[in-house]
Amino acid sequence: MTDVYKDLSIPIIARVEGEGALHLNIHNGEISQLELSIYEPPRLFEKFLEGRSANEVIDAVARICGICPVAYQMSAVQAIEHIFEMPVTPWVHEMRRLFYCGEWMESHGLHIHMLAAPDFLKYPSVIAMAKDHPEVVKRGMHLHGLGLKLMSLLGKRSVHPVGACVGGFYAAPKITEVQTVLAQFKQSLPLAEELVAWSASLPLAKVKQDFTSVSLRHAHEYPMNEGRIVSSRGLDIDISEFDQYLKESQVPYSTALQCHLQGKSYLVGPMARLNLNYDLLPKAVHDILAHCKINFPSQNMFHSVIARSVEIYYAMLEAIRIMENYVHTTTPCTPMTPRAGVGFGCTEAPRGLLWHRYEFNEEGLVTSSRIVPPTSQNQARIEEDLRHALTHYGLDHSDDDLRFHSEIVIRNYDPCISCSTHFLTLKVERA
Repeated sequence: MTDVYKDLSIPIIARVEGEGALHLNIHNGEISQLELSIYEPPRLFEKFLEGRSANEVIDAVARICGICPVAYQMSAVQAIEHIFEMPVTPWVHEMRRLFYCGEWMESHGLHIHMLAAPDFLKYPSVIAMAKDHPEVVKRGMHLHGLGLKLMSLLGKRSVHPVGACVGGFYAAPKITEVQTVLAQFKQSLPLAEELVAWSASLPLAKVKQDFTSVSLRHAHEYPMNEGRIVSSRGLDIDISEFDQYLKESQVPYSTALQCHLQGKSYLVGPMARLNLNYDLLPKAVHDILAHCKINFPSQNMFHSVIARSVEIYYAMLEAIRIMENYVHTTTPCTPMTPRAGVGFGCTEAPRGLLWHRYEFNEEGLVTSSRIVPPTSQNQARIEEDLRHALTHYGLDHSDDDLRFHSEIVIRNYDPCISCSTHFLTLKVERA
């Protein structure tokens, strides 16, 4: 029998945040090598944070990602408030939740309409898709814009917001400002309902996989800022125990670390959240999913686009609830007293679990920091998904078809590659 080899390379994956590549080797009809390469240079943010004061950290981590700065700020404030033993007031709790709703909306809205929709509707780009489906693009831009308005309401600007601080926010929005945004949300709520039905109608592949979902779980609210880390396999730990169960390691072909749960890949993100917290969603969400005949938990990774649509709808409902009950305060921030110690923060970024660890000295300055973003946690799961999805799709397809299908699988995770490039092992040999 003659050996048959096929070597497939995707040098750059389009329509994702950041730069990555895929190398695929097929030998006698089976995948012998598959490497998702993240080759962006390390950004070394954790090192930059050393020697910084508490609120310098909050402003700095917002620069890690232009799409999800709120997530980085909220995980950081949680960790620092843990060290400084600062209580969170009910007003701050609700405003942080409102802040996060805006980020989920703008991030999910961008991915669904601009990055993923062309794949499912068979277009090479959103520009080509817009000629035939202008209403889809307009809806995406509108929902994305509403999310940015909500981020600006509390963050004072939507890109790298500066309104958040340790203890709360520097200023409370005026009631008139909140009412203006509230009216826009109420008027646009039907668009979010329409989005869920539209995403459920997409021609999604029906491929079930056996994977582990991991997310935060809160006692009585759909998780954003708080909760314990749980999994679909029975894990239930405090966020301070992350390192005991979820281990990072470096692979030679990537500048991002990969993370495993007890030696196995796992999924974080909107699908994992829905799989583990479906019961915490309001009746309105349950009703629309029942009408669309979509069930969660789901083991079909392509249901991720539906999960993102559901979270946009939920974020709008939750934002409306919070803004309807908004009360202005003259004390939007709790005073802080720096102290030495170690603290942990963990929140649900649009793409999944975002874990922070900080150590402060007695002067209130960072001595060490560690950040584990969602994309590095999902990298091993993406590679596993690629093996499964490509085998199911058929490895005898043309190289172009295999490339396109591979990109669809990767984009389905909405990887934020730049966020994950924090680490690089340096080996020096001298003679």
